[in-house]
Amino acid sequence: MGCGDFHCSRNALIALNTLYILVSIILISVAATAKYAAVVTSTSVIGGIIACGVFLLIVALIGLVGAVKHHQVLLFFYMVILVLLFLIEMFVSIACLVYSESKREDVITYGWEHQASNITKNEVQIQYNCCSLNGTNSPSDPSCSEVERCKHLTESECATKYPCLEQLDDLMHKALRSVGGVGLFFSFTELVGVWLAIRYRNQKDPRANPSAFL
Repeated sequence: MGCGDFHCSRNALIALNTLYILVSIILISVAATAKYAAVVTSTSVIGGIIACGVFLLIVALIGLVGAVKHHQVLLFFYMVILVLLFLIEMFVSIACLVYSESKREDVITYGWEHQASNITKNEVQIQYNCCSLNGTNSPSDPSCSEVERCKHLTESECATKYPCLEQLDDLMHKALRSVGGVGLFFSFTELVGVWLAIRYRNQKDPRANPSAFL
């Protein structure tokens, strides 16, 4: 049988939606890692990627059910939602890739000063072997006594020599670049999903009653 027949279209759509499920899990996990690494809970770009990942997961499940059952209504809504998701995911992914260094530093600084608890700050300092954020040991920051590098230095010396901002910025930059790259690449595969759904929706199921088609 040729690749344009009913069964080939259905199998291709099922395989593509399975891929979407895997991609959505990758987007959610990587973006969540970036969110934690930045010690931030309100980064709109990262939150947008997580939302796209969750939405893509839901849409993929709709597409799987529609493909297995050849459900006309589900396939129609699947196509419409996939187009909208493509536009949102593409713009959010581009925003991730063009996030400037100064903007990243502003986001990290705001999260450190206004949102992160001392417990979180202490965990970051121990995990990344750094002290304070930007070289100044603020009274609101936790002690660096548990940091390996700081055991033979004073608090101010360690904060000046091993600030956390550079490492957190590097982590956030890598995470945003990974999320943006994955999101941008796979956003274009959603157009393939729309094309497959249109073709599959207008094909006759050889097992069904021909008079019941459309």
